[in-house]
Order: sequence, then structure tokens, then C-alpha cells
Amino acid sequence: MQSVQSVQNRWMIAIMGTMLQVALGTVYAWSFFQQPVMATGQWTNSQAAWAFSLAIFFLGVAAAWGGINLPKFGPRKLAMTGGFLFSLGYLIAAYALSMKNLPLLYIGYGFIGGIGLGLGYVTPVVTAAKWFPDKKGFITGMVVMGFGFGALVMAKVLAPIILEMTGGDLVMVFSYIGMIMLLITLVAGNFLVNPPVGFVPKGYTPPSTVDSGHVSQETITATQCIQSGKFMMMWIVFFFNIVAGIMFIGFQSPLLQDILKKAMDPATLSNPQVVAGLAASGATLIAVSSIFNGVGRFFWGGMSDKIGRIQTFRLILGTQFIVFIALMFVNNPIVFSVLVCYILLCYGGGFGSMPSFVLDVFGAKLMPIVYGAILTAWGCGGIVGPQIVALLKDNYPTQAAQYTFVSAAVLLFAGLIITFILNNEKFVIKTATNTSSQIAK
Repeated sequence: MQSVQSVQNRWMIAIMGTMLQVALGTVYAWSFFQQPVMATGQWTNSQAAWAFSLAIFFLGVAAAWGGINLPKFGPRKLAMTGGFLFSLGYLIAAYALSMKNLPLLYIGYGFIGGIGLGLGYVTPVVTAAKWFPDKKGFITGMVVMGFGFGALVMAKVLAPIILEMTGGDLVMVFSYIGMIMLLITLVAGNFLVNPPVGFVPKGYTPPSTVDSGHVSQETITATQCIQSGKFMMMWIVFFFNIVAGIMFIGFQSPLLQDILKKAMDPATLSNPQVVAGLAASGATLIAVSSIFNGVGRFFWGGMSDKIGRIQTFRLILGTQFIVFIALMFVNNPIVFSVLVCYILLCYGGGFGSMPSFVLDVFGAKLMPIVYGAILTAWGCGGIVGPQIVALLKDNYPTQAAQYTFVSAAVLLFAGLIITFILNNEKFVIKTATNTSSQIAK
């Protein structure tokens, strides 16, 4: 039964986990709604961006809680609860927009929707990793690839269709999106289950957990892992990569429109057709870059299987550092878009590589807790990245882009330095003396 039924089940679980991630990943199309939301309530860039920032922050917090409690509740219950809360967040946000109530928008889209995102996100990643110990980087990259594609689905399919159907009524748009998300997430989440006890894919031999001179990973606790220097360095590297990428996820459309406006006659900028054309250009960039975000998770996740996890992060951070320096001198919208797409390729790559990195270093038993904890870097990055750009755009509108690129380059360079302290070896505890000391190999 294990050789036939379980093989079929694990691919279905991977596919439905990916579908769940696509639905949740629609949050990455926030920049499509940034300016319409601002216009609805006459809010600033920073005020509107807090809805997205809070959603990503509570995603990280809820993912940490979900990782700890996943063994208790099981993947199906946690995934479906996450999907329900995410959908409810859209519905509450719709009501908040109708009332022009900014705090309620934060509560609905940011707090409730963000918690749903976190519970829904961590579940398929951890569950798929358990079903595919033989293809860790590949399969976790495939599942989180769906999250990257969510913005494409929203910006080029769902949002345009619903906008046209509702005559541009943003309240109705959010309401319909909430109902659609509810259907997709509940169906997909229902498929997520853990593999049977003792499941081993055909032809796969589990690696030995015994390390001479050290405590077996089976005896190490999650607290020891999370308090280790190695975990902290992995967290920081992940955080810096997230901040750099999420700056563009939240504001890539406005930033591109700013570049396009520089080449246009200022007198034409109030023309409705020109405004619509600028918005369409921004939506196109969101859609195209989301493909790179999704492919990056798959590509870099698979690449990490071949060249190593930390070697992959060195490439991701180092090449992005060069790209952000180059962006300081770019005024061509096409070149700008190409470089943004590469940044999103690397941003997605961090999410595609980190699950298998955690799995390799801290082991399968503790993976749900440790991976959930490391996703708090995503939550913190969701606050820091968008708010840096929002504050710069509100206070330095003519120089915001340049300051953004410099900020990201500095963070990436710092992260790159840390990657040369890290390596791919398992986290272990020495037992040579009675007073055991932790090491971060």
C-alpha cells in the first residue's frame, strides 16, 4: 500500500499545497491596490502600507505558533483555519473600506488576514517536506512557488475581472475576493495530511542521525536550536533578503509609475487614459515579477540541492547587492523592470531554500517548530521593508527610489558577510565534557 497509494497521495498533497499557496500569495499583489486604497480614504503611503505590513508581520507570528502547534492540531485543521481567517480578513477589509475606517482595515486585512496567512503558509511547506525527504529542496521550492504566483493570479486575472464586473467598486472587489479565497483555501486545505508512521519513499535511505562525539539530533530540543548562534545568523540572513525584496513587492507599481512619469508631459498626468495606462503598466510588472518570485522559489530550492544551502544564499545576496547598486543609475523603465524581476527571483529563492536549510541543519523532528520560528523574520521584514519605502516616499518623494536602493544594498552586503560565517553542517551539542557547550557549525 505504501509503494503505490502513498506515492500518489504525496504528489496530490504537493499539488494541493501549492494551490493553497497560490491563494494565500495574492497578498503580494498589494501594490496593485496601494494607490486605490489611499484614494478611498485619503490616506498617505505609509498609512495604507501598514495594512500590508501588518499582514506580513502577523503572518510571521502566526507561522511560528503554527509550527509549534502543527503536531497537536494536524495539517488539515490548521490549513483550513488559516484559509478561513485569510478570507475573513478580505471581507472585513471590504467593510472597512466602505466605512473609510483605517483601524478596522488594519484589524481585518492586517491582523486577522495575517494570522490566516501564517497558519496557512507554514502547513503545506512542513507537510510536503515530510512526504518528500528525498526531494527536500525541489518539493519545498515547488510548494512555496505557488505563493509567488499568487500576485500574478490577482493582478492579471482576479482583480481586473472583478474590477470590471463591479465597475471599479473597491469594496465589492475585496468582498468577492474574500469569497473566492474561502472556497479555494478550504478545498485545498482539506487534502493536507501527514504521511503514515514509518513512511519512506521507495529507493530512499534516511541519513544517519548519529554523530560521533556529539549528542544525536534526536535528543536536542527546539529551544536549544532557536537559542543557538547558528539559528540567529540564519534568521538575520533570511530577514535581510526579505526586506530587500519586500520593498519592491509593496511598491513596485508606484516606483515604476514614478519612472514613467519622468518621461511624460506633466500636463497629461491628469488624463484618465494616461492614469489608467500607468496603472496597467504597474499591474504588468506585478504579474511578470510574480512569475520570477514563484520560479525563484523552485529554481533556487532545486539549486540548493546541488550546490548547498549556504552557497545558494551567498549567490542570492551577493548578486542582489550588485543589482541594487545598478538600480541607482537606472532611469529606463524596461531595465528597471528587468532588475526588479531578478530581485524577486532572489527574494523567492530565499523562501525556496530556507525550508530545506532548516531541515538539514536542525532535523526533520524539530523542523515545524524551528521553521515556524525562523518565519518571524518574514513578519519583521514585512514591517521594516514596506515602511522604509513608504516613509521615504512621503518625506523625500523625489529621492525615495535612490534612498531605497542604498538601504537595500547595505542590508544585503551585511547579510552576505554573515553567510561566510555559516555552513551547511548539522547543529549538534558537544558531549566531550560534563558541561556541554553548544556549537554552531
